[in-house]
Amino acid sequence: MSALIAAISISLDGYVAGPDQSAEDPLGKGGEQLHEWMFKASSWHDEHRSEGGEDSVDSQLLAELRERVGATIMGRGMYSGGSGAWAEDPRAAGWWGEDPPFHQPVFVLTSHARDPLPMQGGTTYTFVPDGIESALEQARAAADGKDVHVAGGAAAISQYMAAGLLDELTLHIAPVLLGDGARLFDGVGPRRMERTRVIESPSGVTHVVLRH
Repeated sequence: MSALIAAISISLDGYVAGPDQSAEDPLGKGGEQLHEWMFKASSWHDEHRSEGGEDSVDSQLLAELRERVGATIMGRGMYSGGSGAWAEDPRAAGWWGEDPPFHQPVFVLTSHARDPLPMQGGTTYTFVPDGIESALEQARAAADGKDVHVAGGAAAISQYMAAGLLDELTLHIAPVLLGDGARLFDGVGPRRMERTRVIESPSGVTHVVLRH
């Protein structure tokens, strides 16, 4: 069976986004600092069909993740920032425009059902109103033997961890203190994990891979 994995940037004080998140500032105050290492990576630019970036250890790690993943799961907040009826969501087609960077099936956790939404570049959004287990089952079927990635946000990853369904977690730890915001691990409860890999990057970020 394919593994369920998550990889997310996080501050030293445990936040994956800063305070005061909004449609205009979805990462919250200071949140972009968590992703500066990624924006410099050539593989990130490849995914977004843009030029530039460096062929660094950061870029290689992102490329490894992209190669092993066949389907993605995300929460409604990560998809559009909305929460209500789709007809009232100004970003009902997602944050990323007509050609999203996923290039694979994406399953969106939501309380509001709707038909699948095919986009350019191989991305099709499927909206799952009946829980995290259903999303995982559908994503595994679509992944064609590859791993499934819970891209975020914090609540989605924490739900899969609390349910004991997450096999591997990669934390991209940025040397930043945000003080407040969206905290990872809320509701997860006590547990011990095995550290399997640590990569120190010249960008200042430390990548830590953990398994149950």
